Amino acid sequence: MSQRNRLLLAAAGIVGVSLLTSGILSLVLVRTLEFDNAQLELDRSVVRIRHNVLRAECQTPPVAITSTACIGPKLATADLYKTRVGVLVPGGTAERLLLVSNQGIVVYDTQSNESVGASVKLQRTRVLDQETAFEGTIVLNGGSYLASGASLNAKRDPLGAGRVVVVRSAATINALAFQELLPKLVEAGLIALVLALALALVLSRALARPLSELAAAAEDIAEGNYGRRVDISTRDEIGVVGGSFNRMAEAVERARTLQRDFLANVSHELKTPLTSLIGFSQALVDGSLRTAEERARAAEIINEEAHRVLRMSQELLDLARVESGQLPIHLGEVDLHALLEQEIEIVRPRADARHLKLDLRAPAQLRPVLADVERLHQIVDNLLDNAVKYALEGTEVEVAVTSGLQNVEVAVSNGVGSNPPDPDRIFERFYRGDPARTSAAGGVGLGLSISRELAAALGGRLWAELKGSKLSLRLTMPTVH
Repeated sequence: MSQRNRLLLAAAGIVGVSLLTSGILSLVLVRTLEFDNAQLELDRSVVRIRHNVLRAECQTPPVAITSTACIGPKLATADLYKTRVGVLVPGGTAERLLLVSNQGIVVYDTQSNESVGASVKLQRTRVLDQETAFEGTIVLNGGSYLASGASLNAKRDPLGAGRVVVVRSAATINALAFQELLPKLVEAGLIALVLALALALVLSRALARPLSELAAAAEDIAEGNYGRRVDISTRDEIGVVGGSFNRMAEAVERARTLQRDFLANVSHELKTPLTSLIGFSQALVDGSLRTAEERARAAEIINEEAHRVLRMSQELLDLARVESGQLPIHLGEVDLHALLEQEIEIVRPRADARHLKLDLRAPAQLRPVLADVERLHQIVDNLLDNAVKYALEGTEVEVAVTSGLQNVEVAVSNGVGSNPPDPDRIFERFYRGDPARTSAAGGVGLGLSISRELAAALGGRLWAELKGSKLSLRLTMPTVH
């Protein structure tokens, strides 16, 4: 099911539940109101009928009597009395008249003799025009009735009735409430449903358009169109998804570009040593190198280029393994001061060849760091190697160590020339700060990339800062507590 249909169905469901709830509440309210109105009508009716019942008690025809009580012992007979009372409720009305004794027993019913002898109890009272009416709900012949009664004089009544009671069927009142409310509820429900569906249709289109755009953009990226973006600028959740999608697409495009550049750089870096290997090996095979010095030089070049290819392959393998998390890491306590001194002595011959001064500045009491000693050697070696290669000849390479509460920071700083490296790109693969340097002189540009990945794997951080003509590569490592 599409999102639009789901939204329409949800809107219809919400309207249906709302109408059902409001309909039930309205029905209860209207039914209560109808019962209150019916009770009031019965109270008024029983007060009016009471006077007629008192007149019907007399022997003389009621029309000739002006009072509500008979004069003397002239009471009507029981049959005459029943006849007169039976016509007090007009035919075709919903009302029914009962005569009830003071004990609450029905002595006469205008509609059925089956109710005679039944018990009737009216608990509530209401005063109308200085007349007291008794109210309640009773059960007659299995049916529920709303009742209202008024007092009679049982001693004067031919049947001994103490109350006259007018009743109306509760089912009739309920039916009237349904008849009044149901058409209005249906009409209001249809109008609300149409409006809700129209509003849901508008909203579904507004929601479906950006979702469709996201789906189409995802398909384009899957097919290789990495420059595809979505134009969703709303500030709701869909707008957040659209922004995240664009950032994801940018990351995918950047990764794809880096991948292409990586493959191109690897091909380019391998092409030069492989060309040298093929050329000099071919020269050795075809005998074009005649002197022993030429053959020795060719063998030396082949050996150097083979080691260069091997070194590049190892660096690529290390980079792939550390990025995938497959490089084994063995953490332990490492004496950073001793490690730095050892690495400085290793690179000192190369520094002396370029008349560079190596200066180590570290606290006398330096806490050990938590690291893999072999990987930390590799990181520091790359940092010092980079500084010795790219520092201005005759300048100073400074190695400064700062101890903090949770970590130790090592900063390897050197001066740079007129072509300073970009500190934001210096850790990119195959990046060279000085384009004039060849890979033979400056390496293949993978050392710092590997070092940053290794630093992250060891729980540290490696970054670069360029201030004026001074480049600083800064490494932080956690200390042992």
